Amino acid sequence: MSAILPTIALFAKYPVPGLAKTRLIPALGADGAAQVHSQLVERTLRVIRQTGLPFAVWTTGAEHSAFAGWLGDDVPLVEQGGGDLGDRLARVEAPAILLGADVPDLGAQHLLAAAQSLCELPAVIGPAADGGYYLLGFTRAVPFVFTDMAWGTQTVLSDTVARLAAHGVPCHLLEELADCDRPEDLARWPQLIR
Repeated sequence: MSAILPTIALFAKYPVPGLAKTRLIPALGADGAAQVHSQLVERTLRVIRQTGLPFAVWTTGAEHSAFAGWLGDDVPLVEQGGGDLGDRLARVEAPAILLGADVPDLGAQHLLAAAQSLCELPAVIGPAADGGYYLLGFTRAVPFVFTDMAWGTQTVLSDTVARLAAHGVPCHLLEELADCDRPEDLARWPQLIR
């Protein structure tokens, strides 16, 4: 690993029923969807801690005191700020690994592989099965991958790879993982439904 370790930036919304994991509400109800979101964030945080890499949780949806009460007062917290997803992701300074909390199969090995990749190349992407990505790491600023992106579509991964290539930024692709966003995804992880 390089002397300067990337900081994992876990993007997390406070689990307010009706505002968290809204696409799961038809299957689970507002409380159930928020509960799944809460489990996923807590699980992802445990995985991050296993790596020993520096990290911070980038927050939205509640005051930091509420996040500290939920996740622990030893968790570094940073406010995401306003704007669309791209605006918020672009605020994270390099070197960093951007991460969401909706990938139940994410393991410490994926995060360590991402950090190792950044010793060799300036960017790394964890492709998601839905055409997006669950992880994006970079050793230098890449603001062009965040502006005017069609977030939530099947072209986010391919568009991101194309933009990196157009700017001469080689990247490594990690193992593809599935995320848990839609009711049909729940069948894959029945343990999430209490």
